Amino acid sequence: MNFTSTRNETLSVKFSQAVRDCIPADGGVFIPTDIMDLRRWIYYINKNTSFTSLAGTLTSAFIGDEFSPIICNKIAMDAFPFEPVVKQLDDRLFLMELYNGYTGYHRDYGVSYLCSYLETTSELKGGNALFLDFTHGGLGAVLANTLRGKKHVKAVLVYKKGTVRGLDESDLFWNGGNIYPVEMDGNENEIKAEIAKVFSDRSYVHDNALTVANTTNVCRLLGQVFFYPFSFAKIKERIYGDLYYALDAGNYGTLTAGLMSWKFALPVNGFIVPSTNALSRDSGGNPVILDSFVDIAARSAVNPIIPANLERLEHFFGSHGMMLKNFVYPIAVSEKQSEASAKELYRKYGIYCDEQAAKAYAAAKETAPDILDDDGAVVLFSYSHPAIFSDFSRHAIGESPEVPEILRYSLIPNEINRPFAKGTEDLRKIIEEVNKKF
Repeated sequence: MNFTSTRNETLSVKFSQAVRDCIPADGGVFIPTDIMDLRRWIYYINKNTSFTSLAGTLTSAFIGDEFSPIICNKIAMDAFPFEPVVKQLDDRLFLMELYNGYTGYHRDYGVSYLCSYLETTSELKGGNALFLDFTHGGLGAVLANTLRGKKHVKAVLVYKKGTVRGLDESDLFWNGGNIYPVEMDGNENEIKAEIAKVFSDRSYVHDNALTVANTTNVCRLLGQVFFYPFSFAKIKERIYGDLYYALDAGNYGTLTAGLMSWKFALPVNGFIVPSTNALSRDSGGNPVILDSFVDIAARSAVNPIIPANLERLEHFFGSHGMMLKNFVYPIAVSEKQSEASAKELYRKYGIYCDEQAAKAYAAAKETAPDILDDDGAVVLFSYSHPAIFSDFSRHAIGESPEVPEILRYSLIPNEINRPFAKGTEDLRKIIEEVNKKF
């Protein structure tokens, strides 16, 4: 599979280069150019198809021109000791739980897949990879699980003061582990700006094998594509009409992954999302991306620390604008609607849900009657373990679910007792220190 840039469609690189480079030199973001039609395979999979089998097959379809099917299956097998859970709530509504990984978040899938890809391919081709990312703590917790025992992948993670959590002492770089947590003073935007300065030096990035673990990285995004054909395989014998997915917009990565699934012929009729300031509808009902009002040539380069999926969505909209106005459904959802939806899911189906799923369900209720045919169905995505949103549950429902042990551990704060990084130069010194230990 080849990739090009949202800002230069004459560019063509292989998947491995897109993963390692993070962003193209032109300052855009990588997007696939030649996703193959997998229609026959999609109709062959069924409810007994495992997530790892599906992920391995798709990995081979996407990057089989670079790695053998055996390697592609190894990447998937190592990445996913867990899989999503799909539940049927009624004749027209299904729920897909994506919080059955290491830390109770759907990002566990993409991060684990990315780490497995980098480790496996580095073993084959040589070299190493070093993540440099900002985190509120959750990314560190999942990387702590995915990097244990790996020899070719490490991470320098930058936290606001006092937010380090979910790390075991053995995970820490100075104890022989693969994670170097570093705290910085300042607000989130100031810290991200310092990290972005490191990535602005492309020679330095290349020389130190730097990459990111967020969905700016196309490999992290690919790990979320698997959600869609897996859910379809689980339910296809129980639906006979239109199929829609309802999901919170988040950072737009999962929606972008859904559009990628559609491009390789997943039989989906549309995506319902709660609208945001950046993705909404105009007075004529057409999807609108706020950034589109600024000419792409006049924009600054993508900051790899901030997921750049809106620019990917723009590319889809630009290429398929006439169809997408009846394919992506941003729906305004109020706080009151969100809380009422959470209460309804609990009373009707006994389901606790995270706040994002509540918003998506509210959006689906608002628009599904107008777009579903008589035999149509909606798959609702639940990104996060509902215990993470316990305050929301208590407010909307009156009670909250028990916190599972694995999630409880990922929330335990860490005191690392190391000097704070003051800025870019301190980060460079840490990066070079870590790279010497590969």
